[in-house]
Amino acid sequence: MTEKHLSPLTRLLRSSPAVGAMVLILWLVTVPLFGISAQTLPALPDVLLSGFNIWGDLLDSTIYTLTETVFGFIAGAVIGISSGLLFWWSKKAEQMLLPIFVALQTVPIIAFGAIVVIWFGNGMVSKVVIALYLTFFPVAVNTARGLDRTDPELLKLLRSFGASKFRIFRTVSLPTALSSIMTGLKIGIQLSLVGALVGEWFGDTRGLGTLLLQSLYFEDTERVWLLILLLGLIGQILFVLLSRIEKRYIWWK
Repeated sequence: MTEKHLSPLTRLLRSSPAVGAMVLILWLVTVPLFGISAQTLPALPDVLLSGFNIWGDLLDSTIYTLTETVFGFIAGAVIGISSGLLFWWSKKAEQMLLPIFVALQTVPIIAFGAIVVIWFGNGMVSKVVIALYLTFFPVAVNTARGLDRTDPELLKLLRSFGASKFRIFRTVSLPTALSSIMTGLKIGIQLSLVGALVGEWFGDTRGLGTLLLQSLYFEDTERVWLLILLLGLIGQILFVLLSRIEKRYIWWK
């Protein structure tokens, strides 16, 4: 059954806000009902109160981390799409560079992050670079693979009419690849947020990653769960924004 044939109630229950609301209601009811300790899972009102008590710091940290995430994502997307285009245009470039990209991705992010902080200092630039590092690879691979999915029979037909490689790319290959590129971007935006958080663990004084590290240090369980909720919400919003863009502008998929 397709999405358009589902009833309004079914579509509502499948939506992300509805699922999130059901999880929160379950949390609200389960903790007092089963007497779960605050160390394991604090009550939802206590978690929300923890956020209210530091709403100023929370807002500043959210803006700071979001800025790192967005800039890292944009830079990673540009490099990733450019690399994917290069791999599609020149198989020699793919054979030379793709193994290097794969090798870079095997380096643990903690180790790579330490080097980046040494190179670029402890400010926002290093966090953007770490976010970029995690973003560009899935975007590059999905771009290249999406471009390779063009129907070979259609390519033969266009070439028989004398179409140039650029014209084939503009009219057929790119529209075919856009869905795959958007998949890479949706993966990349989540990884960009992870990169920004990990970067903040290397000694920054602002950001949600720093707040999370401080909460772990002081064993503030309510604050930890608050940040988990907030980060999950941010990740979901970023994903939904890209999904809306995909649905609006890549309707033919």
